[in-house]
Amino acid sequence: MQGIACRFGAVRSSGKVTNVHKAPKRKSRAAASWEAVYRLVRQIPRGRVMTYGQLAKALRLRGGARVAGYAMAACPNGRGIPWHRVVGAGGRIRIHEPLASLQRRLLESEGTPFAGSRVDLPQHIWNPPRRNRRRPTKR
Repeated sequence: MQGIACRFGAVRSSGKVTNVHKAPKRKSRAAASWEAVYRLVRQIPRGRVMTYGQLAKALRLRGGARVAGYAMAACPNGRGIPWHRVVGAGGRIRIHEPLASLQRRLLESEGTPFAGSRVDLPQHIWNPPRRNRRRPTKR
């Protein structure tokens, strides 16, 4: 049962991929929050990045950046979710090889340069637009 771990699961020596962080089967609160994560990640423009902590803070996810990481690890293929635009704190790539080099290549192809092993966050960070929420005034 030896193999390598990758972004979407573990690849066993037999070649079979087993997903470590599967999305919940029922439409639970966790699945709904993961869909919100995917909606927000789709809004990140090319050449910009967001951190797992920013995702968690913007969506008020219980469990913080770790839950955002679980959601991104279970990111479904073929739905146009730019998973590579989400990085760890300080601009570090937090996934393991072979997908770490793929993430770096994808970011560089979009014009996001690296300073050593990190993205230059002050220059390439994307902050989602704030919602205009008006609170009703008491009369």
